[in-house]
Amino acid sequence: MAKARALDKRRKAIKNIRKITRTMELIATARFKKAMDRANAATAYTRRITQLVKDLAAAGLEVTHPLLQPREKTSAAVLLVLTANRGLCGGYNGNVQRAAFARLDELRTTITAVELQISGKRGLAAARFRQLAPSESFTHFDDKPAFEEVELLANRFLERFAAGEVDRLDVAYVKFESVARQYAVVETLLPLSNIEGVGGVRKENASGQSMYEFLPSAQSILQEVVPTSFKVKLFKCFLDAAVSEQVSRMVAMKAATKSAGDRIKQLSMQYNRARQSQITGEIMEIIGGVEAIK
Repeated sequence: MAKARALDKRRKAIKNIRKITRTMELIATARFKKAMDRANAATAYTRRITQLVKDLAAAGLEVTHPLLQPREKTSAAVLLVLTANRGLCGGYNGNVQRAAFARLDELRTTITAVELQISGKRGLAAARFRQLAPSESFTHFDDKPAFEEVELLANRFLERFAAGEVDRLDVAYVKFESVARQYAVVETLLPLSNIEGVGGVRKENASGQSMYEFLPSAQSILQEVVPTSFKVKLFKCFLDAAVSEQVSRMVAMKAATKSAGDRIKQLSMQYNRARQSQITGEIMEIIGGVEAIK
């Protein structure tokens, strides 16, 4: 049986680990609440912009915009992968990496030029392991992505799409639905032809009347709304990735804390048995010594 001193030393080490995992769980919980509030606000804003584009279609306007028109031939594509800068968040990074690299292989079979861009140190490490060289990498998007930073990236994609350098943009990230459900997805953000009610497709019950009056014109408003819709959608991807990361870390650290507590109980029982055996042995040695003296 292991010595009591070694067991006690190991128990103290696991207690220190439990303190760390418990602290990380509390930090992730606090960050998750803030990130979820931002994600919920962005969701409402995205829905309102989409509804505005639908109203433009219902107003009798032929909705046309370069971002809404699908390309006849896709010769250049960009895959943007959103991962975390840190680990200790369960299968968060692994899930999005598997989905992203599977889509990368799929795109390369049909498209000549496929560009890989990665956000997050974990994704960059996975790309190096697979001997993939991303064209651009980002490590400054943390658990609080700012809209101004995402807007710079979105404007770059818009400029390249308008110039014909990019025909398609896919974004791989972990989508957040609830605390109990987050899953890795790969969505196509450009072109924006998948918006319901736009792109020349109207609902059958559209009366041609709108509850809004557009000044100076609906077409001019459309020129502002469609690019903004793309920026907000890309920003929502970053927000979902951030809140999903914190949820995954919170769950992982909670499980680690529980496992550490269970292990401490087991070691305490082993320590008590070892200590009891050691004390019994010392008593027997004393009794044996007394009998020898007699």
